[in-house]
Amino acid sequence: MAKVNIKIEGFPFQVESGLTILEAAKECGYEIPSLCSYNHGECSNGSCRVCLVEVKGARGLVASCVYPVAEGMEITISSQKANSARRASVELLLSNHNKYCQQCEKNGHCELLHVAHVVGAREGMYEGVRTPVTIDKLTPSISRDSSKCILCGRCIARCKSAHGLSVLGFENRGFATVVAPAGNLSLSKSPCLLCGQCITVCPTGALAEVSEIDKVDQAMKEGKFVVVQTAPAVRAALGEEFGMPIGTLVTGKMVAALRRLGFNKVFDTNFAADLTIMEEATELLNRVQNGGVLPMITSCSPGWINYAEYYYGDLLDHVSSCKSPHQMMGAILKSYYAEKNGIDPKNMFVVSIMPCTAKKAEKEREQLQKNGMKDVDAVLTTRELAKLIKRSGIVFNKLPDEEFDNDIVGEYTGAGVIFGVTGGVMEAALRTAAWKLTGNEIEPAALKEVRGFEGIKEASYNLAGTEVKVAIAHGMKNAKVLLDQIKEGKSPYTFIEIMGCPGGCIAGGGQPYVKPCFLPNEGSDILDTYKAKRANALYTEDEGKALRVSHKNPQIIKLYEDYLGEPNSHKAHELLHTTYASKERFR
Repeated sequence: MAKVNIKIEGFPFQVESGLTILEAAKECGYEIPSLCSYNHGECSNGSCRVCLVEVKGARGLVASCVYPVAEGMEITISSQKANSARRASVELLLSNHNKYCQQCEKNGHCELLHVAHVVGAREGMYEGVRTPVTIDKLTPSISRDSSKCILCGRCIARCKSAHGLSVLGFENRGFATVVAPAGNLSLSKSPCLLCGQCITVCPTGALAEVSEIDKVDQAMKEGKFVVVQTAPAVRAALGEEFGMPIGTLVTGKMVAALRRLGFNKVFDTNFAADLTIMEEATELLNRVQNGGVLPMITSCSPGWINYAEYYYGDLLDHVSSCKSPHQMMGAILKSYYAEKNGIDPKNMFVVSIMPCTAKKAEKEREQLQKNGMKDVDAVLTTRELAKLIKRSGIVFNKLPDEEFDNDIVGEYTGAGVIFGVTGGVMEAALRTAAWKLTGNEIEPAALKEVRGFEGIKEASYNLAGTEVKVAIAHGMKNAKVLLDQIKEGKSPYTFIEIMGCPGGCIAGGGQPYVKPCFLPNEGSDILDTYKAKRANALYTEDEGKALRVSHKNPQIIKLYEDYLGEPNSHKAHELLHTTYASKERFR
């Protein structure tokens, strides 16, 4: 890309043309105070006016997040005029802001509080009438508090960039403006996917997950048999909450922490990921061999399932009937495991630690209840688990590495681990589908075309004379391309994996907050981002496992021998499969 010469504070620099002043300054070693540093100006409206700087020749101060650099530009960040203007901008934001910081979910991660400190914002400089407040806590996944919203628009931009949707937008005008679904409806009345991507970019606590920590506390207080399971992506991100480098694998310490928190049993959702592969691969082969509906689409991402039900209700027969892994695990724990151990399933309380906020709503689906009993009783995000650990006084970094409980449902293979990253479900399924079709194992290295962070990936494999063409999409903006092909009768694929969150579960809406300005300056290549670091942790664990294919998991084999019979059996369908239904977008 072409270079331009600029000056910042009188010092000469050469930067790429096309960068904003904010981006160029960061490359040159300057951190201009801003409220769009998470996504490098993704909001693209410069509305908060926090990043104002002087540019020689400009008529006034400019918003550095949207103002592009140009040849010969001279930029001043630290002039008295710029400093005063930035401070006034933040003080105006604070004048209309709920400042009950102690109770805020974003306490310790609030970008508004951080920037207020940086610019030296003063208390109570502007007092007056405040914008009417909307508190929306009607979904099981996401809460919205407009008293904490600063109208930056980052959540709006993230919904569009990740999913091509406008679930949130600016409602009303002037002082009455709020960020909300159309008509300022509750998120529960809108076609929100509940994925939580908006939470990850919100600079304040205006958007947050609905906490279920109290539910877990109550179950323990009542003396229930409280079982916990952890998703694969959690182990690749939890360490960040305790100062560890991004992508540090903390499986053993996580298990040790969960035991010390008082859970009766600590299991890995990866066991159920292996179980999912057995059911899903069998379902796929049945469709291929018996003229079933193709392409078949994966079903483990509840954000994607919500999208399908809202926007593509006529394509639901393409979606696998398999429950997501943590729901399968809950069903097996409350049936097979409970029977084997003489436990009354009504006294069992299953907690899932997930990187996802949509799974909080997923567990409430009527289709995932049997005899009035939920498969899973509570879902905590990675962030909520970190809160529990910190609340307990556990020094996470000093914990020993311990193993998951491994009595009849604890073993897992490398195939289960990679469920946490886009392409992982596809790769795991192909490992087993290839064996089912050919009787031979396929080397995981032969399936690496399905890895990576491109929006849409595709590959083709010849398995025992059967051509299997597959595609992977993450983020609904990409999924829409594949779904429209199906609607038009032009889809060339046999099997499609879709993940709701861009990057897959490693970047789920319940994962630790990460800001690029906290990362070392390692370039903009996707391999150097936090998604890749977390993904690499999972691929490393997969490579280190002695067993890397689901169909060789000895406990999965025994589960079928002793209880389920075979994949896709009548009993397996009762416990491990579900149904979907088209939904109205606004209610």
